[in-house]
Amino acid sequence: MARYFLCFSFFLCVTVEAQNVQNSTTPPTLTLEQAVSIAEGNNVQVRNAVLTASIDDDQIAEARTYRFPSVNVYALGSQLLTPVDFTFRKGIFGNFPGVGPVPATDTQIHTPLRPTFYSLTQVSQPLSQQYKIGLNIRLAKLGKRADEEKLREQKHEAVNQVKKIYYAILQTQAALGASEENLKFDQELQRTTDQLVAEKAALKSDSMTVRARTAQEEYSNLTLRDTLANQKEQLNVLLGRDVRTDFSVVEVPDAPQADEDLEAAQAKALAARPELRQARLGAEQAQLNRRITKTGYIPDVSLSLNNLSLTNVNLLPSNVASAGVLITWDPLDWGRRKHELTAADKQIQKSKNTVSETESKVLVEVAAYFRKLRESRALLTAAELQLDAERERVRVAINQLEQKAALLKDVLQERANLEAATAQKVQALLSFWTAKADFEKSLGEGE
Repeated sequence: MARYFLCFSFFLCVTVEAQNVQNSTTPPTLTLEQAVSIAEGNNVQVRNAVLTASIDDDQIAEARTYRFPSVNVYALGSQLLTPVDFTFRKGIFGNFPGVGPVPATDTQIHTPLRPTFYSLTQVSQPLSQQYKIGLNIRLAKLGKRADEEKLREQKHEAVNQVKKIYYAILQTQAALGASEENLKFDQELQRTTDQLVAEKAALKSDSMTVRARTAQEEYSNLTLRDTLANQKEQLNVLLGRDVRTDFSVVEVPDAPQADEDLEAAQAKALAARPELRQARLGAEQAQLNRRITKTGYIPDVSLSLNNLSLTNVNLLPSNVASAGVLITWDPLDWGRRKHELTAADKQIQKSKNTVSETESKVLVEVAAYFRKLRESRALLTAAELQLDAERERVRVAINQLEQKAALLKDVLQERANLEAATAQKVQALLSFWTAKADFEKSLGEGE
């Protein structure tokens, strides 16, 4: 029995709380703050959202270019298939004293079959369109603000995913550390039990039970190592770096005390949630789009400078230049503009409904995550108390074993209970941090 007592004393000296697996070569440490910072700048989805927001700057600059004069060139080069002939009868332009008839005789002008070239150059400066162009610029700026909110939303999503996988790695790493210590204990217990069986101080069934437990622990250890490798690869993908990059994570700190207030949290979320901001910007865009649609009633008025060039065409002038005001308007639209305005009005109402619905969803989501966080904190407290109780039961069981008042199977059962309580404590702690991550995301905090 002395060997049993020595073995269980060794087990109690080992911390049952989750620990990082120690390797001869320790990989670089990656803190949660570092992981979040890397994801915010290097996550693929975040980078794409940044590119989308930067494209909006080009679209705004593009919209501004419509304020300036436009130059249109129309050209036609062709080969005459039939000649162009002009005949002017005698005196067709009049008969003048001292001059006589103009022309004096019948005159024929012939253009042979040869290549000809026609070109029209038009320079237009928009006037009445400046109002509509200004509205389109404002619409482009609203689009940029909406994409910036999408960028914030994508960052929040990336941070939330990073936190969850980081906590999952912590959970697996902690379980692996506990499994390593359990395996050491089982191997030592197996060696001691085999020796006792050889001395006929223990039953062969006891040795078989310990061997089966050791094999099961070895399987669990292997499964946890594979799971840890998979989770690290997933985190590297979220961080936008080589999936083969090795690292170690930092232990989860103790859960902080409750300091949240539901009403204050909901107010913060209504002011900060990016999807709610997007919905409100969508309502502004719908109203601005209606104003743009209404400008369809305004004629397009532009200053226009035109130059017509003709080459290889006899009689006609080679260049004709003109300047004036160009007005373009479609007065007969068969009710098209009216229907466009009606559709714009409905779109405005639709966007307002979206804002209202999004606000309700935000309030419900914040309340749900608030309650989940509160429940996970209570579960963590219960798990800690249960773990303390199981530790005390193991201590009592070992004392009873020493005094020959308990059997080996009873101590093994208490040990199993302690393992389960330890796992529940680790799970409860990580569940708390996961719930906190979701709650923070629901508030629209951070970038």
